[in-house]
Amino acid sequence: MKKNKYNHFPDNFLWGGAIAASQADGAFDVGGKQPNTSDVQPYLKGLSNQEIQQLEKQGMTLKQVSKNLKDTSSYYPKRHGIDFYHTFETDLELLAEMGFRTFRTSIDWSRVFPNGTEAEPNEAALEYYDRLIDKMRALNIEPIITMLHYETPINLTLNYGGWHNKKVIDMFERYGKTLLDRFGSKVKYWIIINQINMIQVEPFLSLAICNDQFENMEQAEYQAVHNQLVASAKIRKYAKQLPFDLQIGTMVADGTVYPYSCKPADIVLAMKHNRMQYLFTDVQFNGSYPQYAKNYFSEHGISLNITPDEVKLLQENTMDYLAISYYFSQMVNNEVNNEKPESTSANPYLEESAWGWNIDPQGLYHTLSQYADRYHKPIIIAENGLGAYDEIIDGKIHDDYRIDYLSKHIEQIGRAIYDGVEVIAFCAWGPIDIVSCSSQQMSKRYGFIYVDIDDEGNGTKKRIKKDSFHWYKEVIHTNGANI
Repeated sequence: MKKNKYNHFPDNFLWGGAIAASQADGAFDVGGKQPNTSDVQPYLKGLSNQEIQQLEKQGMTLKQVSKNLKDTSSYYPKRHGIDFYHTFETDLELLAEMGFRTFRTSIDWSRVFPNGTEAEPNEAALEYYDRLIDKMRALNIEPIITMLHYETPINLTLNYGGWHNKKVIDMFERYGKTLLDRFGSKVKYWIIINQINMIQVEPFLSLAICNDQFENMEQAEYQAVHNQLVASAKIRKYAKQLPFDLQIGTMVADGTVYPYSCKPADIVLAMKHNRMQYLFTDVQFNGSYPQYAKNYFSEHGISLNITPDEVKLLQENTMDYLAISYYFSQMVNNEVNNEKPESTSANPYLEESAWGWNIDPQGLYHTLSQYADRYHKPIIIAENGLGAYDEIIDGKIHDDYRIDYLSKHIEQIGRAIYDGVEVIAFCAWGPIDIVSCSSQQMSKRYGFIYVDIDDEGNGTKKRIKKDSFHWYKEVIHTNGANI
């Protein structure tokens, strides 16, 4: 442990961690649940990390989805997760042993409304989430609940074209209202949609759109995310009518970039690239589409179906707080990159993880400062962590690399708070090992707690405390003074 030179965390700071139902719960055939977008992603054995992630960015075709739904020979890791559905009580007790003050997880839409189209929710699913949230409360862990974390019912992809279809807005609104009515007295902090800006990086998971469903995919993606923005505003409007102290937030994956050099062309490209990342939060905090976005749409042949009622709804129902995920920073070079979020270059000044993600603690300080200066809203760090290969030696996992990563990032959070950024929570991603979102691997581990399952689902499911478990317990105990 070392002393944090930026020890400025408030006494009520929420230390904790985050997972997603789609990557942890399992129990894909229990309690009336139907498949969602995550359930049709197989483990791609024999490919490199980079090859797996490149295929992920390409999305899926309708034919692939239909084939995977019927496939009985491949392994689909997210259907099984770590069986959190059945082990949540003992898993939460391990997190409470570390001193967790908060825990972020998601509710699976395809469990509550299995096909998305039902008029009434699945009561068995609601009862399960009652037990989950009540257990958190009993352990004095503040729930942060995400309504949608890559769990759109696959029926909506196959029969409605995913979020591109405005009918899905009403389906999601019904789902969101159901959650607020049922759990609003027990859950204060809500994130409506996980990483709402991932439309061109993970369009299938984020928008439930296949890459061959529309002729103009970019237009379809922006229409789909517009529909998500409208749905979010509707749920925020409903939440403020309820007799509960509810905080409704939006979440983005940090996608801001540095310029490659001090050449004006690089600096201007970085600015334009970043504005297209701020687009989503500009709409959700300022209440309207900025002119630069309208220009981009016009210049790229994108025509969105936006009604006057939707314009008014967005203007009147802005979000209460911002949640961000931060893992790495990115860079753009005017000679090879453009404004699109997936168009970035490697940074020669930074080390990389085994999955090619640049490790940049100061980047977190930078991005927190930029968001705070732009919006002046409370911020929850909804995800931050290091995916790495862990090795068991004599029954123990010595993950100094994870401790080093998190220690340096927590220090930069304190630095941002010192500057006046209102950070209210830190949720380490994957405090217990879960299936990787981007690669379907169990071997890409983030947790303080090791789960004995391999990439093909073999193992005892035994939980083992890593060295980082004891380290994070001390971080929480000292409120960030020792890191």
